[in-house]
Amino acid sequence: MSDVVLFDFWRSSASYRLRIALNLAGIAYKSVPVDLPTKQHKTPEHLERNPQGFVPVLDIDGLRMTQSLAILDYLDQTRGLGLLPQEPAARAKATALAHAIAVDIHPVCNLQVAAYAVEITGREEARADWMKWFIRPGMVAFEKLLEGFEQDPYCCGNQPGLADICLMPQVYNANRWGAEIDDLPRVSAVAKACAEHPAFAAAHPDKWQPKG
Repeated sequence: MSDVVLFDFWRSSASYRLRIALNLAGIAYKSVPVDLPTKQHKTPEHLERNPQGFVPVLDIDGLRMTQSLAILDYLDQTRGLGLLPQEPAARAKATALAHAIAVDIHPVCNLQVAAYAVEITGREEARADWMKWFIRPGMVAFEKLLEGFEQDPYCCGNQPGLADICLMPQVYNANRWGAEIDDLPRVSAVAKACAEHPAFAAAHPDKWQPKG
């Protein structure tokens, strides 16, 4: 049995990122589901793993790690994934592209945040309205940012990188919540290329949805 353990939730964007990266690295791992709708992430057991009460948590190399971007950086440096360019200016530019999603869109579209929108409005429809309000403009901006890179066929070139790992969970969320992105040609082309890559396909939430 693998000594690498990923505590995750099948629809979690941050968990989805790590599944992609672990697949790219060829790392076998055990998945331990933490069910967010039933608040398993708020149990003492999970808070002991991560006091923030978030997923994912990754046990690897004798370490217990939290925060997906930090874990992705660790995997990149220890497994040589080449997720970012080495040249400082190109690296900063590619990092900014990834952060446009992971730092700017994702946090405000967290399920916990959207649930609060429902709570304060008393409208269940507020959840989808909230998601669409933030996802669509963020993805339009991402489309514009992609103009600074050559999609060959991925966000920044001919191999998957950090931006692609951050993009695909957001594409999933856009489709889930009905945020229009089909009119974004660069995003659509990258998403198609990523969807055809085995590491991305095997990480898709549909593959991890609990049965029954």
